[in-house]
Amino acid sequence: MRQLRYILKHGFFTIENVVLIIAIALCLTWTYQSIQAMSRNWELTERLSADKKSLELLKIEVETAELENEYYKTDEYKELAARRLANKQLPGEHMVYLEPNSETAKNKHQVATITKVEKNYSNFEKWMMFLFPNV
Repeated sequence: MRQLRYILKHGFFTIENVVLIIAIALCLTWTYQSIQAMSRNWELTERLSADKKSLELLKIEVETAELENEYYKTDEYKELAARRLANKQLPGEHMVYLEPNSETAKNKHQVATITKVEKNYSNFEKWMMFLFPNV
């Protein structure tokens, strides 16, 4: 037991070794704390950018709601709502109820569909048309 104590005291726990162990412990602690601080800063930056995005979205929503409120206060909206909900009409106007369109009326102004027939060009012909379009 004395021999072990002597070896530890004079061989392992010398002043130089103790200072070196303390220096290594301080370096490891400093490194760990630095990594923790960087990760915390990263998380806070991410949270801040997400909060800024949500703030901008909320500002846009508030602005949209304010514009809608301004529109609902206009006479134009009041008139349209009264016409739609209460079948109101202006003086001199007459309500006309139309029957559904007949097939003749539906087909009167039909646009003729143009069918384009495409020729299957070879790869070389496609390149020639791309490089020399006017030929």
